[in-house]
Amino acid sequence: MKNYEKTGVISPKDIPLPSKERMEKGKVAIIECVQEIPCDPCVEACPTGAISMEKITDLPKIDFNKCTGCSKCIAVCPGLAIFIIDVGKNKATITLPYEFLPVPKVGETVAALDREGKEVGKAKVLRVNEKDKTRVITIEVEKGLEMMVRNIRVLDKIRIKK
Repeated sequence: MKNYEKTGVISPKDIPLPSKERMEKGKVAIIECVQEIPCDPCVEACPTGAISMEKITDLPKIDFNKCTGCSKCIAVCPGLAIFIIDVGKNKATITLPYEFLPVPKVGETVAALDREGKEVGKAKVLRVNEKDKTRVITIEVEKGLEMMVRNIRVLDKIRIKK
């Protein structure tokens, strides 16, 4: 039994990761899918063919060298298991799926949460894409948090639409 099967929390040790050299080249998708269920929208969404599966119940595999970090796979993943990481010079960015309310605004500071929902720092919202059913949000975090942060929490009071 793998550790996440006991705890319900995936760790970076449980998933394939790009090399340090690939991470330094720019945006790259990280797929945190660990369930072998019939699902393959990420394969269909990838314009470069970087994501593949032999059978529909296999875990998706990613060729990190083919991945351009376009983020088309994020909103189509029903498991909310795909993230785009970009390790910049001073800060890192994480593009992630977001299905909560309130919706953060560009420029807003939010709480950066780890896989257990614990706050591990602050993040600045850089982009909010609301075109799809699943919003895709890009945040900026301190370097070193890119493999920890997997969600956010809006810090201000709940906004009520009238």
